[in-house]
Amino acid sequence: MDANEMKRYICTAFEGVRALESAGDTFLLYDPDGDLPAERQFPFATIVTGDHYETVSALNRPDTYRLNIGLTKVTYTGSFGAAPTHRDADGVLETGFDYAAVDTLMPHPVYAAQYWVCVVNPGAQTLETVRTLLAEAHGFAARKYTNQQGRRVHRPEGVS
Repeated sequence: MDANEMKRYICTAFEGVRALESAGDTFLLYDPDGDLPAERQFPFATIVTGDHYETVSALNRPDTYRLNIGLTKVTYTGSFGAAPTHRDADGVLETGFDYAAVDTLMPHPVYAAQYWVCVVNPGAQTLETVRTLLAEAHGFAARKYTNQQGRRVHRPEGVS
């Protein structure tokens, strides 16, 4: 599954998804009405196609991309234990994983401390797991959206 097919899958498999594009990368957020203010636009998954942010994933290889998924703390720690905190001189988290490995679920090289995971070129080994994790991340994003909408509706007049 290439990056475009992954984007298409996420946008069709899950309701309320909006895809924002920048520099060839895709940021997927839950925004069923398409009206989230900029300060609340936080993706539940991203598709990164180049070495724009770091180089440890070697995304400059032909036909290479990295799918990043934001998880709940419970799901992340159930798979990888406590979130890493030690970074190398380039700001990359030290997890013992080869961040350039293909079709391997691993902590995100920069955002694992916030419970993000990633897979470079998801394939036969990881695709079913990726689909399950995407469903969870989408559901978590939808719950956060609903909770925020509820707070906005129930806010007393004059309070912002």
